[in-house]
Amino acid sequence: MNFIKKHYELLLASILFLVIVETHYPFYKAIILMLEFIVIIEVVKMISEFIEKRRLRLRYVIDVFIIFLTRDVIILATNPNKDYKEILFLLLVIFVFFLFRILAVLFSPALSKKKNTQKSF
Repeated sequence: MNFIKKHYELLLASILFLVIVETHYPFYKAIILMLEFIVIIEVVKMISEFIEKRRLRLRYVIDVFIIFLTRDVIILATNPNKDYKEILFLLLVIFVFFLFRILAVLFSPALSKKKNTQKSF
């Protein structure tokens, strides 16, 4: 039981993998569906925080875009008639969003409040 608590991600991933293999469902389609599910989770998290705290974290919005664009890259990359220019453009946009995410974390209002509190002591 302790093993399951420690390694539940590995167990869940193994079960998902076996289900995908046994059902002969295309792996790239399963990945796309999982990424869509993650996008939905992030959107719900973003909306729930907005309702509870009346604020919207830029990090959640950027995460949704990054995941959604990653999904699009996977769809385009698995297409037999690949449009490499579109894939490269999406990868560039993802890179820019990663930079925005880093900046959003570095210049977070919550982080600056912590710094100001620590400096006053």
